[in-house]
Amino acid sequence: MDCSVKKSGFNGKQFAVWMIALILGGILGILGCAWLNSFFDFIAAVYTRLFKFAAVPTIALAITTTLASLGAKRNAGKIFLHTITWTLLTTFAAAGVGALLYKLIAPGNLPAELVKRGQADVPANLGKFSYYDHLLSVVPDNVLTPVLSGNVLSILLVAAAVGIALAVLRESENIRILTKAIEGLQELLFALIRALVWALPLGIVAFAAQLSAQMSAGVIVGALGKYVAVVLGGNVLQFFVVLPLFLLVKGLNPVKVFRNMLPAVLMALFTKSSAATLPVTVASAENNMKAKPEVARFILPVCCTINMNGCAAFVLVTSLFVMQNNGVVLTLPLVLLWMLIAVVSAIGNAGVPMGCYFLTLSLVSGMGNAVGILGIILPIYTIIDMIETAVNVWSDSCVCAMVDKSIKAEE
Repeated sequence: MDCSVKKSGFNGKQFAVWMIALILGGILGILGCAWLNSFFDFIAAVYTRLFKFAAVPTIALAITTTLASLGAKRNAGKIFLHTITWTLLTTFAAAGVGALLYKLIAPGNLPAELVKRGQADVPANLGKFSYYDHLLSVVPDNVLTPVLSGNVLSILLVAAAVGIALAVLRESENIRILTKAIEGLQELLFALIRALVWALPLGIVAFAAQLSAQMSAGVIVGALGKYVAVVLGGNVLQFFVVLPLFLLVKGLNPVKVFRNMLPAVLMALFTKSSAATLPVTVASAENNMKAKPEVARFILPVCCTINMNGCAAFVLVTSLFVMQNNGVVLTLPLVLLWMLIAVVSAIGNAGVPMGCYFLTLSLVSGMGNAVGILGIILPIYTIIDMIETAVNVWSDSCVCAMVDKSIKAEE
Protein backbone atom coordinates (compact mmCIF):
# COMPACT_ATOMS: atom_id res chain seq x y z
CA MET A 1 0.00 0.00 0.00
CA ASP A 2 1.19 3.52 -0.77
CA CYS A 3 2.09 5.06 2.57
CA SER A 4 1.39 8.55 1.24
CA VAL A 5 -2.30 7.78 1.28
CA LYS A 6 -2.22 7.58 5.07
CA LYS A 7 -0.43 10.84 5.57
CA SER A 8 -2.26 13.68 7.23
CA GLY A 9 -3.94 15.94 4.70
CA PHE A 10 -2.78 19.17 6.32
CA ASN A 11 0.78 20.26 5.63
CA GLY A 12 2.02 22.73 8.25
CA LYS A 13 5.00 23.86 6.18
CA GLN A 14 2.79 24.47 3.18
CA PHE A 15 0.39 26.50 5.31
CA ALA A 16 3.26 28.61 6.63
CA VAL A 17 4.46 29.28 3.07
CA TRP A 18 0.96 30.43 2.02
CA MET A 19 0.69 32.78 5.00
CA ILE A 20 4.15 34.22 4.39
CA ALA A 21 3.26 34.73 0.73
CA LEU A 22 0.01 36.45 1.74
CA ILE A 23 1.74 38.82 4.16
CA LEU A 24 4.66 39.49 1.82
CA GLY A 25 2.32 40.32 -1.05
CA GLY A 26 0.29 42.67 1.12
CA ILE A 27 3.43 44.54 2.24
CA LEU A 28 4.84 44.81 -1.29
CA GLY A 29 1.51 46.04 -2.64
CA ILE A 30 1.27 49.04 -0.34
CA LEU A 31 4.78 50.26 -1.19
CA GLY A 32 3.37 52.11 -4.18
CA CYS A 33 6.15 51.01 -6.55
CA ALA A 34 4.70 51.32 -10.08
CA TRP A 35 6.93 48.78 -11.83
CA LEU A 36 6.48 46.28 -9.00
CA ASN A 37 2.68 46.65 -9.12
CA SER A 38 2.78 46.15 -12.90
CA PHE A 39 4.85 43.01 -12.42
CA PHE A 40 2.39 41.59 -9.88
CA ASP A 41 -0.55 42.49 -12.14
CA PHE A 42 1.15 40.44 -14.87
CA ILE A 43 1.81 37.47 -12.56
CA ALA A 44 -1.77 37.56 -11.23
CA ALA A 45 -3.14 37.68 -14.79
CA VAL A 46 -0.95 34.71 -15.80
CA TYR A 47 -2.13 32.62 -12.83
CA THR A 48 -5.77 33.50 -13.45
CA ARG A 49 -5.49 32.57 -17.12
CA LEU A 50 -3.74 29.28 -16.36
CA PHE A 51 -6.33 28.20 -13.81
CA LYS A 52 -9.17 29.24 -16.13
CA PHE A 53 -7.48 27.22 -18.86
CA ALA A 54 -7.42 24.19 -16.56
CA ALA A 55 -10.97 24.77 -15.30
CA VAL A 56 -12.79 23.97 -18.55
CA PRO A 57 -11.20 20.53 -19.16
CA THR A 58 -11.40 19.81 -15.41
CA ILE A 59 -15.17 20.22 -15.47
CA ALA A 60 -15.62 18.33 -18.73
CA LEU A 61 -13.31 15.39 -17.95
CA ALA A 62 -14.27 15.08 -14.26
CA ILE A 63 -18.00 14.91 -14.97
CA THR A 64 -17.58 12.66 -18.01
CA THR A 65 -15.26 10.09 -16.39
CA THR A 66 -17.14 10.05 -13.11
CA LEU A 67 -20.54 9.44 -14.70
CA ALA A 68 -19.01 6.86 -17.03
CA SER A 69 -17.50 4.97 -14.09
CA LEU A 70 -20.42 5.42 -11.72
CA GLY A 71 -23.08 4.57 -14.27
CA ALA A 72 -22.99 0.89 -13.47
CA LYS A 73 -22.55 1.36 -9.74
CA ARG A 74 -25.36 1.51 -7.22
CA ASN A 75 -24.07 4.56 -5.37
CA ALA A 76 -24.09 6.90 -8.38
CA GLY A 77 -27.62 8.06 -7.67
CA LYS A 78 -26.85 8.39 -3.96
CA ILE A 79 -23.89 10.69 -4.61
CA PHE A 80 -25.99 12.92 -6.84
CA LEU A 81 -28.92 12.94 -4.39
CA HIS A 82 -26.67 13.83 -1.43
CA THR A 83 -25.05 16.61 -3.47
CA ILE A 84 -28.34 18.20 -4.51
CA THR A 85 -29.77 17.91 -0.98
CA TRP A 86 -26.84 19.62 0.76
CA THR A 87 -26.54 22.20 -2.03
CA LEU A 88 -30.16 23.27 -1.65
CA LEU A 89 -29.98 23.28 2.15
CA THR A 90 -26.85 25.44 2.31
CA THR A 91 -28.06 27.82 -0.42
CA PHE A 92 -31.47 28.33 1.20
CA ALA A 93 -29.69 28.87 4.53
CA ALA A 94 -27.53 31.60 2.94
CA ALA A 95 -30.59 33.33 1.48
CA GLY A 96 -32.38 33.00 4.82
CA VAL A 97 -29.48 34.61 6.69
CA GLY A 98 -29.49 37.47 4.18
CA ALA A 99 -33.24 38.01 4.58
CA LEU A 100 -32.99 37.95 8.38
CA LEU A 101 -30.15 40.48 8.44
CA TYR A 102 -32.01 42.71 6.00
CA LYS A 103 -34.97 42.76 8.41
CA LEU A 104 -32.79 43.39 11.48
CA ILE A 105 -30.48 46.04 10.00
CA ALA A 106 -33.21 47.61 7.81
CA PRO A 107 -31.28 49.64 5.21
CA GLY A 108 -32.99 52.91 4.34
CA ASN A 109 -33.61 54.45 0.93
CA LEU A 110 -30.87 56.31 -0.92
CA PRO A 111 -31.35 59.87 -2.24
CA ALA A 112 -33.13 59.79 -5.60
CA GLU A 113 -30.48 62.01 -7.19
CA LEU A 114 -27.73 59.61 -6.14
CA VAL A 115 -29.60 56.64 -7.64
CA LYS A 116 -30.15 58.59 -10.85
CA ARG A 117 -26.44 59.34 -11.14
CA GLY A 118 -25.65 55.68 -10.53
CA GLN A 119 -27.75 54.73 -13.55
CA ALA A 120 -24.98 56.06 -15.80
CA ASP A 121 -22.46 53.63 -14.31
CA VAL A 122 -24.50 50.51 -15.09
CA PRO A 123 -22.98 48.65 -18.05
CA ALA A 124 -25.33 49.60 -20.88
CA ASN A 125 -24.91 46.44 -22.92
CA LEU A 126 -25.91 44.27 -19.95
CA GLY A 127 -29.16 46.00 -19.16
CA LYS A 128 -30.81 44.38 -22.17
CA PHE A 129 -29.59 40.88 -21.31
CA SER A 130 -32.48 39.03 -19.66
CA TYR A 131 -32.43 35.95 -17.46
CA TYR A 132 -34.26 34.16 -20.27
CA ASP A 133 -31.29 34.90 -22.55
CA HIS A 134 -28.94 33.65 -19.86
CA LEU A 135 -30.76 30.30 -19.61
CA LEU A 136 -31.01 29.97 -23.40
CA SER A 137 -27.25 30.48 -23.73
CA VAL A 138 -26.74 27.31 -21.68
CA VAL A 139 -28.02 25.20 -24.59
CA PRO A 140 -25.10 24.87 -27.05
CA ASP A 141 -25.68 25.28 -30.78
CA ASN A 142 -22.35 23.69 -31.76
CA VAL A 143 -19.51 21.71 -30.22
CA LEU A 144 -17.07 24.60 -29.79
CA THR A 145 -19.41 27.28 -28.40
CA PRO A 146 -19.38 26.12 -24.72
CA VAL A 147 -15.58 25.91 -24.68
CA LEU A 148 -14.92 29.16 -26.53
CA SER A 149 -17.42 31.13 -24.43
CA GLY A 150 -16.41 29.46 -21.16
CA ASN A 151 -20.07 28.73 -20.37
CA VAL A 152 -19.72 26.50 -17.30
CA LEU A 153 -23.32 25.29 -17.26
CA SER A 154 -23.21 24.44 -20.95
CA ILE A 155 -19.96 22.51 -20.51
CA LEU A 156 -21.46 20.64 -17.57
CA LEU A 157 -24.53 19.62 -19.59
CA VAL A 158 -22.46 18.37 -22.54
CA ALA A 159 -20.04 16.51 -20.25
CA ALA A 160 -22.92 14.91 -18.33
CA ALA A 161 -24.57 13.76 -21.57
CA VAL A 162 -21.30 12.23 -22.82
CA GLY A 163 -20.63 10.56 -19.45
CA ILE A 164 -24.09 9.00 -19.32
CA ALA A 165 -23.74 7.78 -22.91
CA LEU A 166 -20.39 6.17 -22.08
CA ALA A 167 -21.95 4.46 -19.05
CA VAL A 168 -24.86 3.11 -21.11
CA LEU A 169 -22.60 1.86 -23.93
CA ARG A 170 -19.78 0.59 -21.70
CA GLU A 171 -20.12 -2.99 -23.02
CA SER A 172 -18.83 -1.89 -26.42
CA GLU A 173 -15.11 -2.48 -26.99
CA ASN A 174 -14.71 0.87 -28.77
CA ILE A 175 -16.41 2.67 -25.90
CA ARG A 176 -14.12 1.01 -23.35
CA ILE A 177 -11.09 2.17 -25.34
CA LEU A 178 -12.53 5.69 -25.59
CA THR A 179 -13.22 5.75 -21.85
CA LYS A 180 -9.65 4.68 -21.09
CA ALA A 181 -8.33 7.45 -23.33
CA ILE A 182 -10.48 10.07 -21.58
CA GLU A 183 -9.35 8.79 -18.17
CA GLY A 184 -5.75 9.06 -19.34
CA LEU A 185 -6.31 12.68 -20.36
CA GLN A 186 -7.77 13.36 -16.94
CA GLU A 187 -4.73 11.92 -15.17
CA LEU A 188 -2.47 14.09 -17.34
CA LEU A 189 -4.58 17.14 -16.51
CA PHE A 190 -4.35 16.49 -12.77
CA ALA A 191 -0.57 16.15 -13.03
CA LEU A 192 -0.51 19.65 -14.56
CA ILE A 193 -2.84 20.93 -11.85
CA ARG A 194 -0.55 19.58 -9.12
CA ALA A 195 2.30 21.56 -10.68
CA LEU A 196 0.17 24.72 -10.65
CA VAL A 197 -0.77 24.19 -7.01
CA TRP A 198 2.90 23.64 -6.11
CA ALA A 199 3.70 27.06 -7.61
CA LEU A 200 0.66 28.71 -6.01
CA PRO A 201 2.63 30.73 -3.37
CA LEU A 202 4.01 32.99 -6.11
CA GLY A 203 0.45 33.58 -7.29
CA ILE A 204 -0.67 34.37 -3.73
CA VAL A 205 2.08 37.00 -3.43
CA ALA A 206 0.90 38.58 -6.69
CA PHE A 207 -2.80 38.48 -5.81
CA ALA A 208 -2.23 39.91 -2.32
CA ALA A 209 0.01 42.67 -3.69
CA GLN A 210 -2.56 43.51 -6.35
CA LEU A 211 -5.37 43.79 -3.80
CA SER A 212 -3.41 45.86 -1.27
CA ALA A 213 -2.25 48.22 -4.04
CA GLN A 214 -5.86 48.76 -5.12
CA MET A 215 -6.99 49.42 -1.56
CA SER A 216 -4.15 51.83 -0.79
CA ALA A 217 -4.83 53.67 -4.06
CA GLY A 218 -8.47 54.16 -3.09
CA VAL A 219 -9.94 51.88 -5.75
CA ILE A 220 -11.98 49.99 -3.15
CA VAL A 221 -13.48 52.78 -1.07
CA GLY A 222 -16.81 53.90 0.27
CA ALA A 223 -19.84 51.87 1.25
CA LEU A 224 -23.59 52.03 1.31
CA GLY A 225 -23.61 51.58 5.05
CA LYS A 226 -26.35 49.27 6.17
CA TYR A 227 -26.75 47.62 2.76
CA VAL A 228 -23.08 46.62 2.67
CA ALA A 229 -23.34 45.48 6.30
CA VAL A 230 -26.18 43.14 5.32
CA VAL A 231 -24.37 41.69 2.29
CA LEU A 232 -20.98 41.20 3.93
CA GLY A 233 -22.46 40.30 7.32
CA GLY A 234 -24.58 37.57 5.74
CA ASN A 235 -21.57 36.11 3.95
CA VAL A 236 -19.43 36.21 7.10
CA LEU A 237 -22.15 34.45 9.14
CA GLN A 238 -22.59 31.83 6.41
CA PHE A 239 -18.82 31.23 6.29
CA PHE A 240 -18.00 31.11 10.00
CA VAL A 241 -21.27 29.98 11.61
CA VAL A 242 -23.82 28.34 9.30
CA LEU A 243 -21.55 26.11 7.20
CA PRO A 244 -19.50 24.95 10.23
CA LEU A 245 -22.80 24.03 11.91
CA PHE A 246 -23.67 21.86 8.91
CA LEU A 247 -20.31 20.12 9.28
CA LEU A 248 -20.77 19.63 13.02
CA VAL A 249 -24.22 18.12 12.49
CA LYS A 250 -22.62 15.70 10.04
CA GLY A 251 -19.92 14.82 12.61
CA LEU A 252 -17.07 16.62 10.85
CA ASN A 253 -14.50 18.97 12.37
CA PRO A 254 -14.95 22.39 10.65
CA VAL A 255 -11.43 23.55 11.55
CA LYS A 256 -9.86 20.44 10.04
CA VAL A 257 -11.94 20.71 6.86
CA PHE A 258 -11.09 24.41 6.54
CA ARG A 259 -7.35 23.84 6.96
CA ASN A 260 -7.42 21.15 4.30
CA MET A 261 -9.35 23.32 1.84
CA LEU A 262 -7.52 26.58 2.60
CA PRO A 263 -5.67 26.71 -0.77
CA ALA A 264 -8.99 26.67 -2.62
CA VAL A 265 -10.55 29.32 -0.36
CA LEU A 266 -7.54 31.61 -0.81
CA MET A 267 -7.56 31.08 -4.57
CA ALA A 268 -11.29 31.90 -4.68
CA LEU A 269 -10.78 35.04 -2.62
CA PHE A 270 -8.28 36.48 -5.08
CA THR A 271 -9.54 35.20 -8.46
CA LYS A 272 -13.21 35.93 -7.71
CA SER A 273 -14.13 32.88 -9.80
CA SER A 274 -15.23 29.51 -8.42
CA ALA A 275 -14.77 28.00 -11.89
CA ALA A 276 -11.17 29.19 -12.15
CA THR A 277 -10.56 27.90 -8.61
CA LEU A 278 -11.96 24.45 -9.42
CA PRO A 279 -8.60 22.78 -10.18
CA VAL A 280 -7.27 23.83 -6.76
CA THR A 281 -10.52 22.82 -5.06
CA VAL A 282 -10.43 19.31 -6.51
CA ALA A 283 -6.72 18.89 -5.75
CA SER A 284 -7.20 20.07 -2.15
CA ALA A 285 -10.17 17.76 -1.61
CA GLU A 286 -8.30 14.71 -2.89
CA ASN A 287 -4.80 15.38 -1.56
CA ASN A 288 -5.53 17.22 1.72
CA MET A 289 -9.03 16.15 2.75
CA LYS A 290 -8.56 12.63 1.33
CA ALA A 291 -11.99 12.61 -0.30
CA LYS A 292 -12.69 9.72 -2.65
CA PRO A 293 -11.66 10.77 -6.19
CA GLU A 294 -14.95 9.62 -7.71
CA VAL A 295 -16.78 11.77 -5.17
CA ALA A 296 -14.60 14.90 -5.36
CA ARG A 297 -14.30 14.85 -9.16
CA PHE A 298 -18.05 14.60 -9.55
CA ILE A 299 -19.32 16.80 -6.73
CA LEU A 300 -16.98 19.78 -7.02
CA PRO A 301 -17.50 20.51 -10.75
CA VAL A 302 -21.24 20.29 -10.16
CA CYS A 303 -21.09 22.44 -7.02
CA CYS A 304 -18.96 25.16 -8.62
CA THR A 305 -21.85 25.54 -11.07
CA ILE A 306 -24.93 25.22 -8.88
CA ASN A 307 -23.83 25.71 -5.23
CA MET A 308 -23.68 29.51 -5.00
CA ASN A 309 -24.31 30.45 -1.34
CA GLY A 310 -22.77 33.91 -1.59
CA CYS A 311 -24.54 34.67 -4.84
CA ALA A 312 -27.96 33.69 -3.48
CA ALA A 313 -27.52 36.10 -0.55
CA PHE A 314 -26.34 38.92 -2.83
CA VAL A 315 -29.19 38.44 -5.33
CA LEU A 316 -31.79 38.48 -2.55
CA VAL A 317 -30.43 41.44 -0.55
CA THR A 318 -29.68 43.58 -3.62
CA SER A 319 -33.02 42.84 -5.26
CA LEU A 320 -34.87 43.75 -2.06
CA PHE A 321 -32.81 46.94 -1.75
CA VAL A 322 -33.52 47.95 -5.35
CA MET A 323 -37.25 47.23 -5.05
CA GLN A 324 -37.46 49.12 -1.76
CA ASN A 325 -35.82 52.16 -3.38
CA ASN A 326 -38.34 51.88 -6.21
CA GLY A 327 -41.26 52.19 -3.77
CA VAL A 328 -42.14 48.50 -3.42
CA VAL A 329 -43.43 47.45 0.01
CA LEU A 330 -41.44 44.43 1.19
CA THR A 331 -44.05 42.11 2.64
CA LEU A 332 -43.20 38.68 4.07
CA PRO A 333 -44.70 36.75 1.10
CA LEU A 334 -42.68 38.93 -1.30
CA VAL A 335 -39.46 38.31 0.62
CA LEU A 336 -40.12 34.55 0.69
CA LEU A 337 -40.83 34.59 -3.05
CA TRP A 338 -37.56 36.39 -3.71
CA MET A 339 -35.72 33.91 -1.50
CA LEU A 340 -36.89 31.19 -3.88
CA ILE A 341 -36.01 33.31 -6.93
CA ALA A 342 -32.55 34.04 -5.51
CA VAL A 343 -31.80 30.36 -4.87
CA VAL A 344 -33.02 29.22 -8.29
CA SER A 345 -31.18 32.06 -10.02
CA ALA A 346 -27.95 31.37 -8.15
CA ILE A 347 -28.09 27.73 -9.24
CA GLY A 348 -28.08 28.89 -12.85
CA ASN A 349 -25.37 31.50 -12.38
CA ALA A 350 -21.96 31.32 -14.04
CA GLY A 351 -19.02 30.85 -11.68
CA VAL A 352 -17.04 33.74 -13.16
CA PRO A 353 -15.96 37.17 -11.83
CA MET A 354 -18.95 39.53 -11.46
CA GLY A 355 -21.29 36.78 -12.64
CA CYS A 356 -23.60 37.43 -9.69
CA TYR A 357 -23.62 41.17 -10.38
CA PHE A 358 -24.69 40.62 -13.99
CA LEU A 359 -27.32 38.09 -12.92
CA THR A 360 -28.85 40.51 -10.40
CA LEU A 361 -28.82 43.30 -12.98
CA SER A 362 -30.73 41.17 -15.46
CA LEU A 363 -33.29 40.14 -12.81
CA VAL A 364 -34.10 43.61 -11.48
CA SER A 365 -34.00 45.33 -14.87
CA GLY A 366 -36.27 42.64 -16.29
CA MET A 367 -38.93 43.69 -13.75
CA GLY A 368 -38.74 47.33 -14.86
CA ASN A 369 -36.93 48.60 -11.77
CA ALA A 370 -34.53 51.53 -11.96
CA VAL A 371 -31.12 49.93 -11.60
CA GLY A 372 -29.08 52.99 -10.61
CA ILE A 373 -28.22 51.31 -7.32
CA LEU A 374 -26.28 48.67 -9.25
CA GLY A 375 -24.18 51.49 -10.63
CA ILE A 376 -23.57 52.92 -7.15
CA ILE A 377 -22.33 49.61 -5.73
CA LEU A 378 -20.16 48.83 -8.75
CA PRO A 379 -17.01 50.51 -7.34
CA ILE A 380 -17.19 48.42 -4.16
CA TYR A 381 -18.37 45.21 -5.77
CA THR A 382 -14.79 43.95 -6.07
CA ILE A 383 -14.55 43.31 -2.33
CA ILE A 384 -18.10 41.89 -2.23
CA ASP A 385 -17.27 39.54 -5.11
CA MET A 386 -14.14 38.32 -3.34
CA ILE A 387 -16.04 37.43 -0.16
CA GLU A 388 -18.91 35.84 -2.10
CA THR A 389 -16.60 33.60 -4.12
CA ALA A 390 -14.71 32.49 -1.01
CA VAL A 391 -18.06 31.57 0.58
CA ASN A 392 -19.12 29.69 -2.57
CA VAL A 393 -15.93 27.60 -2.66
CA TRP A 394 -16.02 26.99 1.11
CA SER A 395 -19.60 25.78 0.71
CA ASP A 396 -18.53 23.50 -2.16
CA SER A 397 -15.83 22.10 0.11
CA CYS A 398 -18.32 21.49 2.93
CA VAL A 399 -20.78 19.73 0.62
CA CYS A 400 -17.95 17.54 -0.70
CA ALA A 401 -16.83 16.66 2.83
CA MET A 402 -20.37 15.80 3.95
CA VAL A 403 -21.19 13.69 0.90
CA ASP A 404 -17.82 11.94 1.06
CA LYS A 405 -18.45 10.96 4.68
CA SER A 406 -21.95 9.68 3.83
CA ILE A 407 -20.67 7.56 0.94
CA LYS A 408 -17.80 6.12 2.99
CA ALA A 409 -20.21 5.27 5.81
CA GLU A 410 -22.62 3.54 3.42
CA GLU A 411 -19.80 1.53 1.90
